[in-house]
Amino acid sequence: MTTGYVHVYTGNGKGKTTAALGLALRAAGAGLNVYFAQFAKGTDYSELHSIKRFEDRITLKQYGRTGFIIGKADTNDIDAAALGLNELHNVISSGKYQVVVLDEANIATYFNLFSVDDLVHLIDSKPSDVELIITGRYADPRIISRADLVTEMQEIKHYYSQGVLARVGIEK
Repeated sequence: MTTGYVHVYTGNGKGKTTAALGLALRAAGAGLNVYFAQFAKGTDYSELHSIKRFEDRITLKQYGRTGFIIGKADTNDIDAAALGLNELHNVISSGKYQVVVLDEANIATYFNLFSVDDLVHLIDSKPSDVELIITGRYADPRIISRADLVTEMQEIKHYYSQGVLARVGIEK
């Protein structure tokens, strides 16, 4: 790749992380190296098991705790996200990865785990040949304006409203 673009997958609908995982799988199949960073996630999701099958091409690291952030983030949440953001500056500039995914980075800014300005700085420091994917609800307008591609997942109908919990292999 000679030019890497910035993608944003946002909105209240299901499928943002799934879309990023699909892109990561496609990139790995094409021989590209992918770094998949998950913010605000620290639990055992099924995608972790799938990614292990591609560990020669896809590196996945979680920068979150085992529980969801409810209300206000605590210092452990903030520290985990800050560690991730700091590591990602090195990852993006290393030359090792052609695709870098910041899964739930928009949620991280929404819950003040790091600032939108911090995320903008990371985007602006991206080498021109790195493809950068940012997922999560509540994408800030400054992130959207920096993006080359923005997809909004819109929920029209979801079985959660009927009491169906997240299912292994489908939602988690």
